[in-house]
Amino acid sequence: MSLPLLELFPAGLRGRLERLPESVLLSLEEIRVREGRPLEIGFGGGFAFICPQGETTSDSAAAYRPTRDDCRALLERVTNHSLYAVEEELRRGYVTVAGGHRIGLAGRTVLEGGHVRHLRDVASFNIRIARARAGCAASLLPELLDPVARTVKHTLIVSAPQQGKTTLLRDLARSISAGQWYHPQALRWGGRKVGVVDERSEIAACDRGVPAFDLGPRTDVLDACPKAEGLMMLVRSMSPEVVVADEIGRPEDAYALKEALHAGVRVVATAHALDLRDVFARPVLAELAAEGMFGAYVLLSRSGGTVRHRVVAAEEAEAEARKSAGCRSVPVIRSPNGDGVRHA
Repeated sequence: MSLPLLELFPAGLRGRLERLPESVLLSLEEIRVREGRPLEIGFGGGFAFICPQGETTSDSAAAYRPTRDDCRALLERVTNHSLYAVEEELRRGYVTVAGGHRIGLAGRTVLEGGHVRHLRDVASFNIRIARARAGCAASLLPELLDPVARTVKHTLIVSAPQQGKTTLLRDLARSISAGQWYHPQALRWGGRKVGVVDERSEIAACDRGVPAFDLGPRTDVLDACPKAEGLMMLVRSMSPEVVVADEIGRPEDAYALKEALHAGVRVVATAHALDLRDVFARPVLAELAAEGMFGAYVLLSRSGGTVRHRVVAAEEAEAEARKSAGCRSVPVIRSPNGDGVRHA
């Protein structure tokens, strides 16, 4: 069995990967290529090294070690033979290829004015495989509904990397757009107009502006657009009822989310954080929480190939944050319904 993504790899690497067992290929999550170091894959929540014959092993000494030619050829393919064309992506340390697969890059940085201008001598690649899992939000979405407004609550999905945030966000966008609320009281609600700001081209995997993944019949996507600017563009031009964004955390993101809130648009977003304590320790997220931005927090955890979620209401979030912080001072959260401030 082969995956379309494997066509991206030069022959020496592709041949070894294509010989992997079908069960491994179907659960493949990432491929790590490091010049002169063991070829590694992540699959089903675990990892293994790849032998020269294409077999998996836990012994790094027995693994195939990609050569400089392997890495140079892979970089040529990843950048479509034009480093200049992806200069901005290289500066940020990743390139997104067709299918929404994000390829992280590491090597020698070139600085300009104390900031990273771009990468050179790229010697490490982390190819993260994107997959659509239609229906993966079915058990979560009913817990996020606002029955009064007949839509979804302002929601922040929180987890460490590689816990399934983007996959879940993609299916939430699809479900909300299609009106698949998975709740008997919402059978007559219909779908909502959804706007997606896909800064890293991972959520929709657009090809010339057209999403490769199914995001529902009433979804508009701004591809490869900075979140803060994109959120404002969508609100002004596409009149969304729900906006979706991945990996918020910068001050400008917070400003744009608050503007969307004030415009009557619901927000569903993700953020990197280990738990609620971590959320409240990040100034931008703490500010949003303190101002009552989110009516629900979704905490993801993973065990092997199984992703579990826990939904925490805004009221519970403050109490849990105080408890986990050992009664340290944390932001006071205002009610998302605008009914005043809750004090400890």
